[in-house]
Amino acid sequence: MKILNLYAGISGNRKLWNEVIPGATVIAIEKDVKIAKVYQELNPNDEVIVGDAHQYLLDNHSDFDFTWSSPPCQSHSKMMKATRHRLNKYPDMSLYQEIIFLQNFFKGKWIVENVKPYYKPLIKPTKEVGRHLFWSNFDLDEIEEVKSPSNFINKGNNQGVEELKKWLDLKYEGNLYYENNHCPGQVLRNCVHPLIGKQILNQAIK
Repeated sequence: MKILNLYAGISGNRKLWNEVIPGATVIAIEKDVKIAKVYQELNPNDEVIVGDAHQYLLDNHSDFDFTWSSPPCQSHSKMMKATRHRLNKYPDMSLYQEIIFLQNFFKGKWIVENVKPYYKPLIKPTKEVGRHLFWSNFDLDEIEEVKSPSNFINKGNNQGVEELKKWLDLKYEGNLYYENNHCPGQVLRNCVHPLIGKQILNQAIK
C-alpha cells in the first residue's frame, strides 16, 4: 500500500500506522525544513519531501492508494474570533479545494482533517471527533476520541510542551516553531493523536 501524508508535521497521525499495515510505503510532504527533519528522525523509513503539499497532491494523486491531508488550520480556528489583534486573514480555501478534488478525482481512500471552525463548514464533514473535523470517502462511525490534556490550548511553556510530547508519545530534542508563530506547543497541538490516526487507517482498509 502506498500512502500520501500531506502537511505531515511531526507525524502524530502517522506514528502507529505500521501496526495497521507493516511495511507500507509512506511519502510525507512538509514545507518546514526543521519540522520535516524531526519527522524523518521519527520515521526513518518514510520518504520525506520538503515542499508544497497542495501542489504535490494535484501533481501526484494518481500514484497513491490512501491520502491523508491536514491543511493549515489557523485561519479556520475559533481562535480567529477570540484574538485581541486586528484580523487581516481570509479563511484558507485550500481546505475545501482539496476535499472537492479528492471527492472527484482520487481513486483510492482519502481523508481530510481540520479543526472545528468558527463558521459553519462549507462542506458537511463525515465525522466530528473532539476538536477535529474529518471529511472522507469511507465510514468513520467507529472512530473514538482521545481525550486531550486539561488546559490543552495554553500548553506553550516548556513544561506544557513536555506534557504534550508525552501525551502524543513523540520524542524529540528542543522546541519547534511554525513560521510567524512563537509558541513551541503549536506544532504539537496541531497533531492528530496517534491512536486516532491508527483507528482511521484501520477503517480505511476494512
